[in-house]
Amino acid sequence: MTTEKPDDTPDGTPDDTFHVFDTTLRDGAQREGINLTVADKLTIARHLDEYGVGFIEGGWPGANPRDTEFFARAPKEIGFRHAQLVAFGSTRRAGVPAQIDPQVKALVDSGAPVVTLVAKAHDKHVELALRTTLEENLAMIRETVSYLREQDRRVFVDCEHFFDGYHANPAYAKDVVRTAYEAGADVVVLCDTNGGMIPAQIQAVVRTVAADTGARLGIHAQDDTGCAVANTLAAVDGGATHVQCTANGYGERVGNANLFPVVAALELKYGRKVLPEGALRETTRVSHAIAEVVNLTPSTHQPYVGTSAFAHKGGLHASAIKIDPDLYQHIAPEAVGNTMRMLVSDMAGRASVELKGKELGYDLGGDRDLVGRIVERVKEQELQGYTYEAADASFELLLRDEVHGRAPGGQAPRFFRLESWRAIVEQRPDGAQVNEATVKLWAKGERVVATGEGNGPVDALDRALRAGLERTHPELAKLALVDYKVRILEGAQGTSSTTRVLVGMSDGGTEWTTVGVGDNVIAASWQALDDGYTYGLLRAGAEPRE
Repeated sequence: MTTEKPDDTPDGTPDDTFHVFDTTLRDGAQREGINLTVADKLTIARHLDEYGVGFIEGGWPGANPRDTEFFARAPKEIGFRHAQLVAFGSTRRAGVPAQIDPQVKALVDSGAPVVTLVAKAHDKHVELALRTTLEENLAMIRETVSYLREQDRRVFVDCEHFFDGYHANPAYAKDVVRTAYEAGADVVVLCDTNGGMIPAQIQAVVRTVAADTGARLGIHAQDDTGCAVANTLAAVDGGATHVQCTANGYGERVGNANLFPVVAALELKYGRKVLPEGALRETTRVSHAIAEVVNLTPSTHQPYVGTSAFAHKGGLHASAIKIDPDLYQHIAPEAVGNTMRMLVSDMAGRASVELKGKELGYDLGGDRDLVGRIVERVKEQELQGYTYEAADASFELLLRDEVHGRAPGGQAPRFFRLESWRAIVEQRPDGAQVNEATVKLWAKGERVVATGEGNGPVDALDRALRAGLERTHPELAKLALVDYKVRILEGAQGTSSTTRVLVGMSDGGTEWTTVGVGDNVIAASWQALDDGYTYGLLRAGAEPRE
């Protein structure tokens, strides 16, 4: 076991006895759908350095102009405070001296203080992919590591396909590790390149290889069995002191070991200091910031950092959490910069509603009748097709109505009152389609009639509503519709089915979601828009209608 907490440096950052090595910019960028520009890579590198990882693998200099440019710009544009920049490349080619091999020269020319060399550790790959002998492969590793050490570079060696190679020929796989380490590699990384291993296998092999070679070992795990994080931690249990991960688990095929659960487990479960003081609380922010750069929606169910990681829906859970949140949470969400959320649905009980109300700033604990009405109203609404766990803003408006009304059917003051709406879709003989909507409403004692045209009847309604309210409520200028989802509810029939609409809106800083349900998509959309703008005006501090 290697779960002891190492001594820290005087400034509170982890020392060199344990490495957190990030390869988002190289291995993570191989994920389908990710295509990073140099600017993207620089931004991500800044986030990772601020987070406090020890090493950032920036790419393969010389392999493409983008990575070469990144290595030229990064030292000048990023004032690295915690991380060292790492260049990735391969050992010299068979039969070519390391000092004249173009790939090796590109690694030196990159200026990176650390180099990761990928080396073959599977005898079959050596003979079939490299088309050379097992002896020459060892010489390629030995001579390349030695040459880079002579160039004053710190060297890590990634043993590609190590675990598959170990099962096929354990003696040769260990020879590769031993050769790299004796040549001067600081760490020899055992790679589960195909991602096919499981934790017990990883731990046993790492422990054996460490004992038989004396090398300092690292782990690089792919997630093809869904075990990359578990395999990484199993390798630590087996003696590895260097973990290679990617932000949010990005990577080829199904991805790599996810940096954030690995780091959180090491700090919170193993008691090992791997980040600078206070950095763990930035975990959720950094995860989401990197997701924004790569233009992928953050997984809501990602451990530690997902918006659902500390969300509670069941009434039984809520009752326990009301007494002590630790009863249904394995850590305090604040430790990783996340928050606890209560989800209100037809599964909600009194405790769920009370806790959700408290989250929204309403103290409901002293009014059992009020809580009971809210619970029953939620259950009744969800029976009709509403969903409040996905529409917090609509739930807050429901809650506000009940709190301010203080009587069954009561309602808080609203910013406008609908008289009627109408939407028309006209298909013209020339193929053109015209979508027009008219709304009649009351705002601040005035009757307003407004029309709008849009790209579809819902867009026309949205434009008409904004046009009708823009004079009395100029706060609308900051609000924008950012998402729109339609679902035909189960159990209904065809085009006459009940429809649920979720509308996402934003004021430029915060987003919220509202829900509408109706016999047709336009009616459901109107309800969601009504709630969406009402909630937005509430957030903006607008005055309710007279």
